[in-house]
Amino acid sequence: MAKKAVKKAVKKAVKKSVGKSPAKSALKKKPKSKPLKKVAKVSAPKASAPKDLVATKLLGGVAPVVSVPSTAGGTASLADFKGKSVVLYFYPKDNTPGCTLEGYDFKRLVREFDAANTVILGVSKDSLKTHQNFKQKCGFPFDLLVDADEKLCRAFDVIQMKSLYGRQYLGIERSTFVIDKNGLVAREWRKVKVNGHADEVLDFVRTI
Repeated sequence: MAKKAVKKAVKKAVKKSVGKSPAKSALKKKPKSKPLKKVAKVSAPKASAPKDLVATKLLGGVAPVVSVPSTAGGTASLADFKGKSVVLYFYPKDNTPGCTLEGYDFKRLVREFDAANTVILGVSKDSLKTHQNFKQKCGFPFDLLVDADEKLCRAFDVIQMKSLYGRQYLGIERSTFVIDKNGLVAREWRKVKVNGHADEVLDFVRTI
């Protein structure tokens, strides 16, 4: 019994002198983690379209001046009509129902356009001969411009993807532009519906 008492006393003395094991206490204590510094988010710059692919704004700007053959003989451009307003209407094809009706509507109102100091010009990719026949057949009192190489059409951005019987192709989107006497594009209509369009254009040119 005396031996057991001695052993217990020795163990207590060792514990008091040594204390807790540093290894164990180190394991129990968790190192304090330093707060992470907030990193400012740097957003990548937005990609912008190359300048040559950005569509030119027509409305309010100077109208493109492109010389093309005319049923009046020789060539014509918007620069030939300074001091007058010009209705420049692009249509898909001569002698088609919608294009014929549109031409007749402008013909019906030609005196009113004249009174508003306004010239009417039709534009398509048809040949000069086809234009002359179309004009004569319908009795149009205004000239038609030939844009076989699409220079004028592309200057006014009217060549668009179209669809016919499930087939897609590039062609003229029916569009009308009013160029004022200062050579500026005052108004534009795209994806034109023929019915009532000429009257709407006349109402506008009377205001400029």
